[in-house]
Amino acid sequence: MSAATGPAPAPAHVLRPATRADLPAVLALLADEEAVVDPTTVVVTEAYERAFAAIDADPRNEVLVLLDGAGAVVGCLQATYIPGLGKGGAERALVEAVRIRADRRGAGLGRTLMAHAVTRARSRGCALVQLTSDKERADAHRFYAALGFARSHEGFKLAL
Repeated sequence: MSAATGPAPAPAHVLRPATRADLPAVLALLADEEAVVDPTTVVVTEAYERAFAAIDADPRNEVLVLLDGAGAVVGCLQATYIPGLGKGGAERALVEAVRIRADRRGAGLGRTLMAHAVTRARSRGCALVQLTSDKERADAHRFYAALGFARSHEGFKLAL
């Protein structure tokens, strides 16, 4: 490296399917609401192990991680590809558990993560991407609307 050129630029962010080794970092992101949670402090329970193994074994489910140029997990989401009889029999992608690490929010990583997810859904032939967001998350609602997502349904849940 010469003084004129400076250090080589860091590689762009990479989206890839999560591996078992990423599980603590993904769980840390899911626990991270306002502050970064250290993945080394996350307890990976047997229930998390079973859930990840089931997702990993199912070709219609995936957890995706967004890595920064240094290889750190800075974002994640889960995508489920659902076959259906509507939309001409096309699949739809359901996106859940979208998270960007607290100290990296506001830098366009969420936009990058969602753009990759939409591209993956499109490449599978999905006719639409759908998601739900907690009614209290006004910032998330503005974010999804800015990406072109439209409010189209009222959701209901039944805890079992």
